[in-house]
Amino acid sequence: MIKNKDIQVIVFDADDTLWSNEPYFRETEAAFCRLLAQYLPQTDVERILLRIEIANIPLYGYGIKAFILSMIETALEIAGDAFNADLTRQILALGTHMLNQPVVLLEDIEHVLQQLRQRYRLVVATKGDLLDQERKLKKSGLAHYFHHIEVMSEKDEASYLKLVKHLDVPPGNMLMVGNSLKSDILPVLGIGGHALHIPFHTTWIHETVSDAIEHDNLYRAETFTQLLSLV
Repeated sequence: MIKNKDIQVIVFDADDTLWSNEPYFRETEAAFCRLLAQYLPQTDVERILLRIEIANIPLYGYGIKAFILSMIETALEIAGDAFNADLTRQILALGTHMLNQPVVLLEDIEHVLQQLRQRYRLVVATKGDLLDQERKLKKSGLAHYFHHIEVMSEKDEASYLKLVKHLDVPPGNMLMVGNSLKSDILPVLGIGGHALHIPFHTTWIHETVSDAIEHDNLYRAETFTQLLSLV
């Protein structure tokens, strides 16, 4: 059980917490590597793409559109003078395919939200492209469960402090639920909030944390329904 009985707001990450997201990126990355297989092995293409993605975060942020731009830049670096309009069209087609993918809810999400909204204010806090996140939320059919939707350019302590100020709730009365230790858990613990980590089966390497985390306000679950027994 959560030690603080005064939880007023439960904040949910979206991608890979409410619905599946990362597998689409990994599938697209694999297809992108196949496009460039004549130039470099898959592991080398993945390494260069990751480097360029991370370097581009301050410019483009997160999400599919940023990923498309990073793929184009990666292809240009790898293919050099052989980079042409046809390769550009194929990369853009990969990105368009991602944008048209269905939003697949994770198991028991809607059942849990139905139970929780009777007792708490429910909020979504996610990062990425605003238009794309709005698209996914609309397709998900979950929007009516949430008191507020926050799309952040970065999930850091300053962003979460801004969120709790907007919600007019002390950090200690907020519980964050998410799959990323780096983005969903550590910054919330850093401002004095509570955090529940529910791991997803695949995580972008940039979101991984190598050190073990121990904290009085950190809770762990394997399934979404376990949240109901914690609050």
